[in-house]
Amino acid sequence: MAEWVLKYADSRGEIHHQVAQGASEKELRERYTQQGFLIYSIRPKGVIAGLSAEGSSRVFGRRAKLNLEKFLIFNQQFVTLNKAGLPILKALDLLADRLTDVKLGPHVKAVRDEVRNGTLLSDAFRQRGIFPKIYVTSVMAGEKSGSLAEVLDRYIAYQKLTLAVRKKVLVSLMYPSVLIVLVVCLIVFLVTYVVPNFAQLYSSMQAQLPAITQILIAVGTTARSYILVFAAALFAGIFLFRVWSRKESAREKIDRVKLRTPVLGDIWLKFQVAQFSRVLSTLLSGGIPLVQGLETAADSLGTPLLRKALDKAGKLVREGQALSGSLKSTGIFPALSIDMIEVGESTGALPSMLTSVAEFFEEDVNTRMTAALSLIEPAIMIFMGIFVAFVLIALYLPIFSLADTIR
Repeated sequence: MAEWVLKYADSRGEIHHQVAQGASEKELRERYTQQGFLIYSIRPKGVIAGLSAEGSSRVFGRRAKLNLEKFLIFNQQFVTLNKAGLPILKALDLLADRLTDVKLGPHVKAVRDEVRNGTLLSDAFRQRGIFPKIYVTSVMAGEKSGSLAEVLDRYIAYQKLTLAVRKKVLVSLMYPSVLIVLVVCLIVFLVTYVVPNFAQLYSSMQAQLPAITQILIAVGTTARSYILVFAAALFAGIFLFRVWSRKESAREKIDRVKLRTPVLGDIWLKFQVAQFSRVLSTLLSGGIPLVQGLETAADSLGTPLLRKALDKAGKLVREGQALSGSLKSTGIFPALSIDMIEVGESTGALPSMLTSVAEFFEEDVNTRMTAALSLIEPAIMIFMGIFVAFVLIALYLPIFSLADTIR
């Protein structure tokens, strides 16, 4: 018999990792399910990291990215076929050969083949390693409750809202980003081209230059001589930073810097809390237990700092503490969100209250982003005006002095 590594939850919600022997994954899953355990994953023991079934879509330790918009279209079509009465396997057969996303197609075909061989749909999606954990967990909840279409409808609604919020944030940041790039290009042009040309003019005239002009010309001629070195150093620094930022410890340090940043840190935290609340609300509405929902919601966030805090909160919830008190002990979540969650727990309407938390903080993020950007844009224009005025004064001041001398 082969050895398998199991990850499952018992009746109290505690997570266990265990090595067990079994003839096949299906046989092992059925054995533990009959004992009342909730299976998270089963994988062969000793599989090389990065080449396991769950990590089959990883390349050099990085997970292949899924196009969420096209994946959303696939789910809408899948739910429609499921509601029309088509069996899961038939629906996958119809969709697998008609997907427009060439990257998604092979994964859907692999899922179809696994289902045809008797694997559960949620397990087939999990084994690909490319699908979001919240999606796999939602599918598992739909299978257990017998309401797959309803659970997937909730996931689709959640994903639409998430994509809409992200697009809104990106559109808001687009204009300031373009403005900053243009300002940087203007500064580089003035310093590396205009200033050195004036330096040659004044050198041929042997004029006595003011201190401000001498400083600007020294900076300009140095920048022009070493511009390629500066560019190479900049690209090397960006590359090294990207390599360093892939480490879990580095990402946590970056998150702490983001959290301490004035104004923007508060916006970033509230955006993450809104994402967490939306995910947890979707999972709880689909029938997922709170402990498992917390674990999945933590994994769905891209920030190690909040993931670590949620792991701590999950342990406290597993010990019998309330969710609001567990989140409060992390010292990260805003007080308002904890108060709202506490009300949801006391009234027995936690999923709907989490949705309210998400909507409130999404609206707050939108308002604060608009206010911050309305201040950033004038600040950029003022900085650009001051810099251009400084350059013009420094370059033309000697000309005025020469004109007075000639008179």
